[in-house]
Amino acid sequence: MKIKSLFLTWALLMLGVALHAQTSLEEITANPEKSGGVYLVYPSQFEPQTKAPKGYKPFYISHYSRHGSRYLISNEDYSRALDILKEGHEQHALTALGEDVYKRLQQVYDEAEGRGGDLSPLGVRQHRGIAERMYQNFPEVFKNNASLSARSTVVLRCTMSMVAFCDRLKELNPTLHIAYEASPKYMSYLNYQTPEANKFTDSRNGPWVEEFRKFRESMIHPDRLMDTLFSDNDFVLKKVNPETLMYDLYQITIGMQNIETKVSFYDLWQPQELFDLWQIGNYSFYVGTANHADGHGIVAANAKHLLQNIVESADKAIATGEEAATLRFGHDGNVINLCALMQIENFGVAVNNPWELYKSWANFQVTPMAANVQLVFFRNDKNPADILVKILHCEKEVHIPVQTDMFPYYKWSDVRAYFQHILEH
Repeated sequence: MKIKSLFLTWALLMLGVALHAQTSLEEITANPEKSGGVYLVYPSQFEPQTKAPKGYKPFYISHYSRHGSRYLISNEDYSRALDILKEGHEQHALTALGEDVYKRLQQVYDEAEGRGGDLSPLGVRQHRGIAERMYQNFPEVFKNNASLSARSTVVLRCTMSMVAFCDRLKELNPTLHIAYEASPKYMSYLNYQTPEANKFTDSRNGPWVEEFRKFRESMIHPDRLMDTLFSDNDFVLKKVNPETLMYDLYQITIGMQNIETKVSFYDLWQPQELFDLWQIGNYSFYVGTANHADGHGIVAANAKHLLQNIVESADKAIATGEEAATLRFGHDGNVINLCALMQIENFGVAVNNPWELYKSWANFQVTPMAANVQLVFFRNDKNPADILVKILHCEKEVHIPVQTDMFPYYKWSDVRAYFQHILEH
């Protein structure tokens, strides 16, 4: 009953948080990079860590991180728009703005060609920075010749993120022992989806698909943009899929913040267009990775294997002291799953109306590039069995629905019981 009562209290609290956390047109207008959703760069400003209660020192960190900033997923995500504008250029079908956009795309492609899905140099810098701040904030964890476990999914950008992160730790303390692994053996918890969740999230047959089609149609209006780029309506009629080109240019626009070429395309857009295009991706990610109300928790439950690994790894570290940190590297969807399952802040909110989702859930808040969840464990010097934990999301101290009178610190025994309840239901 105590846990059920706690959940009810938390649900009411999070309802209030959600009502005051809506993403607005004004917010995205003020910072257009947020229209990038999961392409938003990792934050660069961080609040100081709250000092641990007297007598407690950090001794173990459990971590899961998304890979850092990357290029768009495929080469074609750049070349489709470039090829259309190249043909328009050759047929004298572009406006002056269209010609300028064509030149800008050529500059972008000089860097991006052949790098679809790769970790970008910024992604490397992000993970080096996260590692350095972790080391500086919790130096007791990384003292002497501490042993660390580092595992990534088999996707190269995740492995490269792991290497960037751990190499920085080794630079700060060359005596660290770090076991690097990237193997299918660990995909069962680093990047896992249940058959039930896959049935719900299926982009062709999922129960949400028809409503999403109508929602998408209501949000994408390419005619104005086409008129600014093309001077020949006949060329557009015969050669251009306006919706596809609009979305391709949007993807390139929002992806520029993650690569080195200093070119911008935000001048192409009206604020409402960016907001609406963001809403399409926001809802798509919500259905696929968060806690859509019609899914009744089955998508968030994809993170149960990961949460089980977090509990088991912590139990072992507490009992043996053999491992100072467990570092895991994966993908945006896994971070979203975990945040929803753990009920971090309002990230597990349940909504089923795509037109209303922006009022309570935003993908860029949950998983910008290099987004991470850290559980930092503290032990009482005088009583080794007395252990506290605090939870960080993107290095910010966050709430979960567990009672505490010393936030951001929780008793590990209470958090562990809460996690077990999640795993058993």
